[in-house]
Amino acid sequence: MDEGWKIEYYKTTGKKSPVEEFIFSLDVKAQNKIVDMLTLLKEFGITLSLPHVKKVTGTSLWELRILGSNNFRFFYIVQTGKIFLLLHGFQKKKQKTDQRKIDIALKRLAEYQLRSGN
Repeated sequence: MDEGWKIEYYKTTGKKSPVEEFIFSLDVKAQNKIVDMLTLLKEFGITLSLPHVKKVTGTSLWELRILGSNNFRFFYIVQTGKIFLLLHGFQKKKQKTDQRKIDIALKRLAEYQLRSGN
């Protein structure tokens, strides 16, 4: 039986989860909106497409796009075993995504890969 997609959260070497901390720092309405979108990602997996997800050009990252009065973004990668690894989440306030946000996700990815031996 197919168990579907799973979502995992990047954890620091100290076992903190910056993505989960970001989500829990938001109001309940925003948290519910994010949970709904994460549920959609788990349900549809890699078949979910624009406007909900978008490939980050020139990287291995994907961007989960949560649109509305408050726009949220989550950078993630797709792993074998039907797993999405969420690396960084933030509230998007400008039209263009700040390169520093992408760099945070890439740094976390490199650190994760180093620790996991990938």
